[in-house]
Amino acid sequence: MRIASLALTLGVLAAPAAFASDVRPLVDAEWVKANAGQENVVVLDIRDKVAETDLGTTPFIDGAVVAPYSTAGWRTELNGVPGMLPPVEQITKLIGDLGIDADDHVVIVPWGTDSTEFGGATRVYWTFKYLGHDEVSILDGGWRQYDAAGGARSAEPAKPSPVAFEYELQDELLATTEEVAAALESGTKLVDGRPAEQFEGKSKSPVVRTEGTIPGAVNIKHGDLYSAEYALFARPETVKALSEAVGLAADEKNIAFCNTGHWASVAWFGLSEVLGNKNTSMYDGSMAEWTADPKRPVENRSGT
Repeated sequence: MRIASLALTLGVLAAPAAFASDVRPLVDAEWVKANAGQENVVVLDIRDKVAETDLGTTPFIDGAVVAPYSTAGWRTELNGVPGMLPPVEQITKLIGDLGIDADDHVVIVPWGTDSTEFGGATRVYWTFKYLGHDEVSILDGGWRQYDAAGGARSAEPAKPSPVAFEYELQDELLATTEEVAAALESGTKLVDGRPAEQFEGKSKSPVVRTEGTIPGAVNIKHGDLYSAEYALFARPETVKALSEAVGLAADEKNIAFCNTGHWASVAWFGLSEVLGNKNTSMYDGSMAEWTADPKRPVENRSGT
């Protein structure tokens, strides 16, 4: 497994170690090793199927709280659309039950397997940001980097005491179907984070009614933003090159989407948090919601 020592070959790099008060979108394993356990630092393990691995008797980061991405309730089905942000009272209860309050710096830990799996971390990160909680980071490379760095492990996750999680919705981060339709009319950039085959209409997700993309959309593939080989997210210059390649200017308003708002969160994170384009929002319902109404336009570029 190749990790951080070879990262420069690919042009990606983990964030340097920092003090706990210095909140960055990405922190590295050394940062977690140095700061886990400090007051107001919460390591949030969202890895799925930990019990099914061969990690032995100590499969958890020491002191981490656990809320698996696929089963804890980070997403739900609403009005027949899968993978949606749950109602505010549900998602804030989930977070509060993890012992997370407004003063905590949350560090999200995925497996770090590939861009799809890492998308769980970017989606949870986006959720915290939408709820107005800015003190949030992702462990770049996830468990893969932490384990390679020899971080302390434990047999059981931490047992948090529930608290009330206060929130203030940041509506500019969440694009609705109506806003996407308006963007289509105004010429606002729509960024499709799916693989090229789905963007072009050669294949589709089972949850999407028909092949194709929203007319005029550009494609920044989620797989180009995270290295499965090196377990690292793309550096700002890499994201900048991908953004410029599709004609997206610095700070230009845009909306990221995919099938259900999962891969879209990878694109959103790259553009908004790594590159710094704060005019980026995310369409939670994405193509699953957009195509549910046959009257909404879809562009198929496959030639079929």
